[in-house]
Amino acid sequence: MWTLTEQQDVDRPIVYGYLRLCRSAPERQAALTVALAQYCEQHELRLCGIFTDRGTESEDAPAFAGLLDVLLLSSAYGVVLPSAHHLGGRHVAARRREELNAVGARLLFVRGPLRTDASTTGWNIHHRTEEMSGLISPQRD
Repeated sequence: MWTLTEQQDVDRPIVYGYLRLCRSAPERQAALTVALAQYCEQHELRLCGIFTDRGTESEDAPAFAGLLDVLLLSSAYGVVLPSAHHLGGRHVAARRREELNAVGARLLFVRGPLRTDASTTGWNIHHRTEEMSGLISPQRD
């Protein structure tokens, strides 16, 4: 007879976080980090690291390049972000989505629906619709 999964130690899917912060205070970065960790805990994911790019938007952001390298070398389930905004502006975000899709990474968003319908784009995109009370202010990074 088989035992229930809840009674066994099961490896949680591995995910990595990504933040793109332009003009954020250290408190904002800390709050976003907590939000990612709580999302992963709630969804039984193992957050193995958070890659953070700072400064103006750039297509060759070093932390995003590092994230892609780790995803290529690991069996990670996906990438968790506070919102789609953290992928960058329209053109940069589209290119980054293509790169993440090419390595088989799923995109998971802590908050906010996407403006495009995920079912028509073929993306594995998951998001949480309710806000994380008190952790993420409505400002954009």
